[in-house]
Amino acid sequence: MDHPAAPADRPAASTDRRPPNLTHAEVDDLVVFHIGMTIRAPWRPDLWGPVAAAMPRMLAELHRNRAAAARGEAEDLGFLGADTLIGAKGPWVVQYWRSTEHLYAYARMSSAEHLPAWKAFNKAARRHPGAVGIWHETYAVPADGIETFYGNGATVGLAKAVGSAPLASRGRTAAQRLGTR
Repeated sequence: MDHPAAPADRPAASTDRRPPNLTHAEVDDLVVFHIGMTIRAPWRPDLWGPVAAAMPRMLAELHRNRAAAARGEAEDLGFLGADTLIGAKGPWVVQYWRSTEHLYAYARMSSAEHLPAWKAFNKAARRHPGAVGIWHETYAVPADGIETFYGNGATVGLAKAVGSAPLASRGRTAAQRLGTR
């Protein structure tokens, strides 16, 4: 029996199979680093624009380094990946790092994008206090303190940074997965 073609707004039958539920690939201890900005003077893009423009440059640098390190062409800075988010008070980025040592070493590298951006922010903040704020939170997470679930094939966050694995490889429930490597 022939089946009619799928309507244009519906995927073809071959994609009707549900994508798998996933968890993150095996990792050692890691660092989850949140960094963002709060825009307090939206009418002054001349003040918050440079801050907003600095993060994409840093992320591009980190992604280039990760690829070069994977090819054996550069020292691994320890950056695993990132997701950029937009909130009511401004953008923020969730970054994944191998260790706090890697994160802090990058922050202090005079040849990298971060240190000049940090110095430029501090200079602008002294001239225009309160126009834009920046913040960060650092979480050092032991490998057995991580539990993730990515339903229906979603690959974001840690799974995007380190890869994914079938959900059942760590247990069927969140409680079973927490405490596994």
